[in-house]
Amino acid sequence: MEGGSGRASIASPTTLVIEDEKKEVQIVWSSPYYDYMIVNGEKYENEATEGNSTFTIPVQDLDQALHVIADTTAMSVPHEIEYTLTFKIVE
Repeated sequence: MEGGSGRASIASPTTLVIEDEKKEVQIVWSSPYYDYMIVNGEKYENEATEGNSTFTIPVQDLDQALHVIADTTAMSVPHEIEYTLTFKIVE
């Protein structure tokens, strides 16, 4: 993961689900203060009701970096922060 202030992180490994050729990853942030993510122009809401923010987002090609925006409410006003996520399949 690249971007942001360097204080937030994403749990690793992450869960990859492949169904009918559709790939999705479950992202779990190190913070409960992310309320939405924007991936390829689509907005995804936080799925967690408690604990750290969790999102299930689509990935097209695991060999390519994925540019996303995550909105955090941890500061005095919400901020959209750009991140670049890179995935590697480990068996």
